[in-house]
Amino acid sequence: MQQKAKDKSSSPVKTSFLDSYFKLSENNTNVKTEIIAGITTFITMAYIIFVNPGILMQAGMNSQGLLGADAVNAGINALNDPVVASVFAATCISAAIGTFIMGLYAKVPFAQAPGMGLNAFFTFSVCLTLGYTWQQALAAVFISGLLFILMTLTSIREKIVDAIPQNLKLAISGGIGLFIALIGLKSGNIVVSDPATLVAFGDFTNPGTILTLIGIAITAILMARGVKGSILIGILLTTIIGVPLGVTKLAPMSQLVSAPPSLAPTLFQLDLKGLLNVGGVGVASALLNVFMVVISFSLVDMFDTIGTLVGTAQKANMLDENGKMKNMNKALMADAVATTCGAFLGTSTVTTFVESTAGISEGGRTGLTSVVTGFMFLLAMFFTGLVGIVPAEATAPALVIVGVLMIGAVTKINFDDFTEALPAFFTMAIMPFTYSIANGIAAGIIFYPIVKVTTGKGKEVHPVVYILAALFILRFTILPK
Repeated sequence: MQQKAKDKSSSPVKTSFLDSYFKLSENNTNVKTEIIAGITTFITMAYIIFVNPGILMQAGMNSQGLLGADAVNAGINALNDPVVASVFAATCISAAIGTFIMGLYAKVPFAQAPGMGLNAFFTFSVCLTLGYTWQQALAAVFISGLLFILMTLTSIREKIVDAIPQNLKLAISGGIGLFIALIGLKSGNIVVSDPATLVAFGDFTNPGTILTLIGIAITAILMARGVKGSILIGILLTTIIGVPLGVTKLAPMSQLVSAPPSLAPTLFQLDLKGLLNVGGVGVASALLNVFMVVISFSLVDMFDTIGTLVGTAQKANMLDENGKMKNMNKALMADAVATTCGAFLGTSTVTTFVESTAGISEGGRTGLTSVVTGFMFLLAMFFTGLVGIVPAEATAPALVIVGVLMIGAVTKINFDDFTEALPAFFTMAIMPFTYSIANGIAAGIIFYPIVKVTTGKGKEVHPVVYILAALFILRFTILPK
């Protein structure tokens, strides 16, 4: 009897497929937590499926081919224009593809979608300033995606991550905290632009601002009390409170469910041949222009993604025994493949979203979080009216709270060594001040070798950092802005 009891007690414990595949128990999480995290991430970044078509339509991605302000003034939107609607579908599908790869292949809780900033560069710099058509711009995005894939296969991107000094990695985490908090404060109209002081407080009698403040208070109280799902609950409660305040706009029942729009107007429309013949210039000049555009896409996307992965992993204890993020190279490959697929579908560069930190703050630790987010992007094509109900003022509090959680990394930075403190400061400060993670990383990487070399500490600088500093200087002085 004792032998049988012993054999029974020593038999392996059966685990579910999800637990086994995503290693949920090993990462101290469970299916419920991952689902909540995935939904939270989606809700905080769902704005991109409406904003991205609105920006790209100004690049001529509309049925009338109107550019810039003309497209805006014409009142073109995703509901009635077939080309803009196609961009909407491309945004959802490319986001789902990138996020699924991130979840099923890299098995990390990060979501992807066409990036803000990168879509503006696509529209206002590449198309409106340099004169490329949107089809040619998509071809440039496609080439940058192939470049990413090559760099990832050769582990160049992973080597770049390893070369970034530890204090800069900590600064990236803190800088993202400031940056994402600013996004939230701006979305909630708590911080607004001011011609005299650049930024100022918003109007605290405005219903949207009031709703954001209420949402911050609700989410903060839930977080302080340790309630599971605090951020998601905060978003949902804030959305409901927004109804009587007139901020949350309820769509008619007939508009809640709809068939996904056709991808035909933008699918496989990239123009590689035309990319080399813009304006009748010579082949050499055309190649140089293409090179500058592709490098600009590449640098911004690469360091937006690296910054988000490194900064968030640092804060969420998602590092291995060597201090490296698990499956970093696979996560970078997900980004590269998603960018390439996005170009075929008809959207600008797909990148890892900093809003992923909202889901991670809810406890998301594995790829299951990303899988849930990916499914939400696909469902969004059928429920555009429902997705559009959640106002920016309801998701803004989540971003502010995540900023609080991220900023703690700065306490580990070595501020006693000025050669470490200065680059770290610039990394953190430039992110929110220029509204770009990539710019913050660039500032830190440029100043790091300068202060090290001039103080006789040049040997502390990894050779890759010197190369990156030179590339960033090139990016800000010669390449298109």
